[in-house]
Amino acid sequence: MKPAPFEYVSPPILSTALDLLAENAFEAKLLAGGQSLVPAMNFRLTQPTMLIDLNRLSELDYVRSNGDNIVHIGALTRHRTLERDPLIRKRIPLLNETMPLIAHSQIRNRGTIGGSLAHADPAAELPAILVALQGRVRLKNRVQERWVLATNFFKSIFTTDLEPDEILVEVELPTISKGQGWSFLEFSRRKGDYALMGVAALLSIDSHGFCQGSRLVYINSGDVPLVALPAMKMLDGEPPSDSLFEAAARVASQEVINPSANIHASVAYLRHLAYVLTRRALNIALERTLSSMKD
Repeated sequence: MKPAPFEYVSPPILSTALDLLAENAFEAKLLAGGQSLVPAMNFRLTQPTMLIDLNRLSELDYVRSNGDNIVHIGALTRHRTLERDPLIRKRIPLLNETMPLIAHSQIRNRGTIGGSLAHADPAAELPAILVALQGRVRLKNRVQERWVLATNFFKSIFTTDLEPDEILVEVELPTISKGQGWSFLEFSRRKGDYALMGVAALLSIDSHGFCQGSRLVYINSGDVPLVALPAMKMLDGEPPSDSLFEAAARVASQEVINPSANIHASVAYLRHLAYVLTRRALNIALERTLSSMKD
């Protein structure tokens, strides 16, 4: 199929893009990587009258740190850049580990972090990583800008806190600290397919040998990246053990997540996947935590 007729504009700077969006907020769509938008337009699931191409906005393509514990990523930064960037590999290894799992290399060559987050697909990896790391995003219109925490940004399936006249311009992620372990695991039927289930795990061990700062965030388990608070509370303040991880995985998979059955898997199977992946992810995170503490 072909998309419905639309006007195409390619502004050279962000301020021009914001002006165009303000004047056409309810009729326009923003084109970044286009890996989700273009197929939707071809199937006429969305029919914007104007397409604002952001790809000339080089000012939104960067990965940098100001020497603090925060990494700033421009919204137009490609998946492939994040996959290979040495600063990401060193400071946010959880993100580096996740990037090769996103779709196929051809899609990662074009897809952008801002586009993925704004699309808010609950089966996508990057929204869960943003929530797991407790990052935030910078949203801007032609009058003002605002920062929104990850947990407040995702509202429902394909729905975010973005206003019609706003552009997501930057992502801010805290770095992984020394002594903090991480893991991202997912299961898909074929390499490059959307994952049937996935989990991002973070874990630290305090000076007394107890778990602290635990994070468990799931993809494809609800309308938004799902934070397993009850399971996280079970972990914190307890010494790590197989039995503890098993109990936390059981609570998360049976009482917290809310997966939907599909043509590939029943709800029971998806819960079993979450259980297995959680136990594995926590053990990997623990191993990395202990290894980091020895360095």
